[in-house]
Amino acid sequence: MDRLIYTAWSGMRASMVEQRVIASNMANAQTIGFRAETLTASPMTLQGPTLETRVMTENEVHGASLDQGAMIETGNPLDIALNGDTMMAVQAEDGSEAYTRRGDLSVDASGVLSNGDGRPVLGDAGPVTVPLGAKISIGPDGQVLAADPQAPGAPPQPVGRIKLASTTGSRVAKGLDGLFRVERGGVLPADDAAQVQVGALEQSNVQPTRVLVQMVEAQRLFDLRTKCIATAREVDQAGTDLMKLS
Repeated sequence: MDRLIYTAWSGMRASMVEQRVIASNMANAQTIGFRAETLTASPMTLQGPTLETRVMTENEVHGASLDQGAMIETGNPLDIALNGDTMMAVQAEDGSEAYTRRGDLSVDASGVLSNGDGRPVLGDAGPVTVPLGAKISIGPDGQVLAADPQAPGAPPQPVGRIKLASTTGSRVAKGLDGLFRVERGGVLPADDAAQVQVGALEQSNVQPTRVLVQMVEAQRLFDLRTKCIATAREVDQAGTDLMKLS
């Protein structure tokens, strides 16, 4: 009976992890540029001096789905949508370089170009900084342009270029902060051919209806495994009662 209990218990734990992932995806169904997290399960044999007959399930969040999300037109000159496998470089909380698809950009009080998560956008020489009070626009190649409002006839001048990188051929992993990083360290090289769609944003690639179905299935599977433990208890009790009769 202990093998049945181990199997059911590990399955219940896997269902709880799956439900946390599903809840996270559902909560971010409207988050700009969000990538749905994916879960993988693998068997894990308990090793010991006796026969290895107890197998549990080990679950972990294995990256995220990189499928393209829906594009929406906003008309905001600081909104950019990234196409294909392109990602935008931003500065993480620890100062390291990370990558995201969230392109709702704005200029903070110190003139640093940041996205909707408050992450400074990185360029060729660190965070992109623009003159305060200038009219900012972004080109299709990620070039950041600043125009002087006092000189409306003067052409805008480049003040930096957003680092756009391609994930093709590189293994990237999603961290707890929602940012992507290169596995085993390092940074992605800039992709000079990458293009962005200005005045648009990419929505989350989470499919709400699919997530709801996954949540129902995970809950039903959890209930089924709970019944397995109850059944094991009943069988064990029945065996105990039989031994008492003999």
